[in-house]
Amino acid sequence: MTKGLSLFEKRRRRNRTALKARAGGRPRLSVHRSGKHIYAQVIDDAEGKTLASASSLEKKDARTKSGANVDAATEVGKRLAEAAKAAGVTQVVFDRGGFLFHGRVKALAEAAREGGLEF
Repeated sequence: MTKGLSLFEKRRRRNRTALKARAGGRPRLSVHRSGKHIYAQVIDDAEGKTLASASSLEKKDARTKSGANVDAATEVGKRLAEAAKAAGVTQVVFDRGGFLFHGRVKALAEAAREGGLEF
């Protein structure tokens, strides 16, 4: 049996610890990506409630045949920003989890920024 944490888990914990230190009461935009889809949600950790969410499962365009590409992540980011603004959230902290900030995660973040979220 292996001891210790995986590299992914180490990155996730390191990132989450840094976020808690600088969150300042702002909700957290959490991102999860799988091999087929990408999911994002805005979470209020103080109350333990999800304020807004979006995923590539919800709506597939004709041009995005898969939920596992940059175009799908961009759509998810736009829809999440709209849902968060409808819930009254404009400032968040970005929680990429253990995922590196490139590719689909970066595309989602940039689309959410363009949609009006500040982080």
